[in-house]
Amino acid sequence: MSTPPPPGDRRRRPGQLEAQVITVLGAAAGPLTPGEVRDLLDPDGALSYSAVVTTLTRLHEKGSVTRHRDGRAFRYGALRDAAGLVAERMSRLLAEEPDRATVLRRFVGTLDDRDEQTLRALLREHPEA
Repeated sequence: MSTPPPPGDRRRRPGQLEAQVITVLGAAAGPLTPGEVRDLLDPDGALSYSAVVTTLTRLHEKGSVTRHRDGRAFRYGALRDAAGLVAERMSRLLAEEPDRATVLRRFVGTLDDRDEQTLRALLREHPEA
């Protein structure tokens, strides 16, 4: 699980809470309620229950988590891991841009040497991609 923001700076990067929720759900022995997710993410209680419910609802609408009723609450389980969420977000953003070649060129230009080498190795492994 990633490190929470420093005290006094409770803002998260876009998608960070989704990734944290998916990580918690993926590590759980079974589906969790929003309250259980919140307690695992933030035992001190600074994270609001409604933020967790909203995040879980969005993840369910995206098809990233399962949801089933358990009494008055829903229980959620992960269908994707955090890396899958980021990859999905990247694909969605790329699909919105008509000049994909320019976007990809600029993206590759921002990679550090290690990430660039990783990308090159992945493309060699999957030349059909």
